[in-house]
Amino acid sequence: MTTSFWHGFADMHQVKDAQVVFREANGVRVTDIEGREYIDATAALWYAAVGFGRDEIADAAAAQMKRLSAYSSFGAFTTEPTVQLAERIAKIAPVEDAAVFFTCGGSESIETAGKLARRYWDVMGQPNKRIIVSREHAYHGMAALGTSLAGIPINKAGYGTLVADTLQVGAHNLDEVEALFAKRGAEIAAFIAEPVIGAGGVIPPEAGYFDGLQQLCHQFDILLIADEVVTGFGRMGTWWGSERFAIEPDLITFAKVVTSGYVPLGGVIAGPRVRAPFWDEPIPGAVFRHGYTYSGHATACAAGLANLDIIEREGLVARCATLEPVVARELGRLAGMPIVGDIRTVGLTGAVEVAADVRAAHPGAVDAVVAAARRNGVLTRPVRGVGLQFSPAFVISEADIAKIADGFAAAFTEVAATL
Repeated sequence: MTTSFWHGFADMHQVKDAQVVFREANGVRVTDIEGREYIDATAALWYAAVGFGRDEIADAAAAQMKRLSAYSSFGAFTTEPTVQLAERIAKIAPVEDAAVFFTCGGSESIETAGKLARRYWDVMGQPNKRIIVSREHAYHGMAALGTSLAGIPINKAGYGTLVADTLQVGAHNLDEVEALFAKRGAEIAAFIAEPVIGAGGVIPPEAGYFDGLQQLCHQFDILLIADEVVTGFGRMGTWWGSERFAIEPDLITFAKVVTSGYVPLGGVIAGPRVRAPFWDEPIPGAVFRHGYTYSGHATACAAGLANLDIIEREGLVARCATLEPVVARELGRLAGMPIVGDIRTVGLTGAVEVAADVRAAHPGAVDAVVAAARRNGVLTRPVRGVGLQFSPAFVISEADIAKIADGFAAAFTEVAATL
């Protein structure tokens, strides 16, 4: 039967008659309406950190809905779980004296951080500083600013100019950054970077990159935004990717793992520099006139508190660090297999590429391997059209990591035989 649901990132000419519908899930296993069970290699979309079916989060959300489902956080109003979650995130944030602005997800967090960076410079008497710089291969959500900052060309193709004053540099090219800052630093508000490039291919930073980037941001007086929508709350084996890679950002965006996806939630952490003119200094008119209907949604924040309880109680941040060499070993087994290209792993994250020459000769090869993995009982997705994503729940066992690697291997073998 043809669906009425328009899927994201989907060619509906094909998907309208071929959607895969899931019915239930537990831990890292997902079951579709036909009764087929799969191991989820992606935590849905990087987010299901504590696994599916956690009653504690569902119960916390239900209890909050019965008490007070939501209330506006505009002006002086807010709710108890909103305040509690903001305080909790501020305490574990990798910056001192943090303030937390809640959104409904990663794309809104990027929009918020970008507006806040520009508004900061306006308040500080430098309204000409409006340019935001991003990196090649970057993914910063799909709202207007995030699309304009996209380092994956296909994600911005066909939309025209959505947000002006955005520029892009090579993923690890500090010489290009320095040249740009020297030429246009007086116009640049912020540089945004993922600690590990996620959807763009799971690309860890090169040694010394962030140290050099931070020095340039300080030298030219440019704010640094760490996009931690994927790396925040433990996936790197530390609470934040910024901690792991010694990044000292002015603003941090987050979403996904803050609730393990049980309820949509995201946010922006503002460090002391950006917070000061809006909170602490008597600057007339220094108000950030921005917000969303569901900013600080009470039920979402209650779910977030329960989710963080589980992460802390079960030691899941440390578990990601413990599993990192297991991931490297198991995915590393695929090296040298037919049509397998580069393999990258960091934390509880990885990408297994289809070889570049194979992709050039067979443009549908990556999608074919993804589909073959599903036939072999493993759910994954393409990253930047070059390979398979690995980003499972933090609760995954070593045995299931090995099973995912086995499923990937079977998929590559199956597709290689057809090319």
